[in-house]
Amino acid sequence: MSKLQQRLMKELQHNRHVKIVKSNEWCIPIRTVEVTYEPIRRATMDVLMKMLLMSMQEADFQNAQELSELLLVDPLFIEDLVSLMARVRLIEQREGCYRLTAKGEQQLERGIFEEELDVKTANLLFSPCHHVFLPIGEDSIEEYDELPQPYRYVDKEAEQLEQFEETMMIAALQQENDESTTAHTHIETIVKTEAKQINDIPCLEFILHDKEQDIVYARVWNTLLNQWDNTLEQQLSDKEQLRWRQEYL
Repeated sequence: MSKLQQRLMKELQHNRHVKIVKSNEWCIPIRTVEVTYEPIRRATMDVLMKMLLMSMQEADFQNAQELSELLLVDPLFIEDLVSLMARVRLIEQREGCYRLTAKGEQQLERGIFEEELDVKTANLLFSPCHHVFLPIGEDSIEEYDELPQPYRYVDKEAEQLEQFEETMMIAALQQENDESTTAHTHIETIVKTEAKQINDIPCLEFILHDKEQDIVYARVWNTLLNQWDNTLEQQLSDKEQLRWRQEYL
């Protein structure tokens, strides 16, 4: 940590008008939240599926062979597609014939095929200090032998929060999916959430005085994100600007 601190101090003082008047270390809490969700594979409906659904709307068909003879398509293709459409509840058998379900009617009208996939579980990282789920995986958290004191402006209420806003979780999961190889996968339903452990993440705080502009401001390095943290910097500025001016100007 000391090497990192030295590197950051050198970077900050690259401007000869800037002086570090104070430095500090503290930890922010990061909550692991286990989320169970139902993903959906969504894609443009292919031509053969459209033809099958439209045919079932217009006439009575009792089996895949009859559809194969009408559309002049190999029966094996028809059987596989009919089996898929029945499994995802686009069609059903009523009075001995294939009929579109309400879901099938809706997807045919939109031209979009949606398939519900197996339920999945993922771990998200929630920061009470940022009030967001961080776009980073749990494997990025490092273990430290010693940790500095807690951040002095931790939102205690958010830190204990066990019910997280569903739209925030869906957005975080969707971003994670979009960055993976799971193309055309969408998340619309959260099955359950469970708050797990809280991890302490060290941050390095620097209070700077710009002599040219005669201002005091904070820079904060977030070791989990491995970058300067604008949110924490703004929090410190909002809460301590008056004290800084009295103490350093």
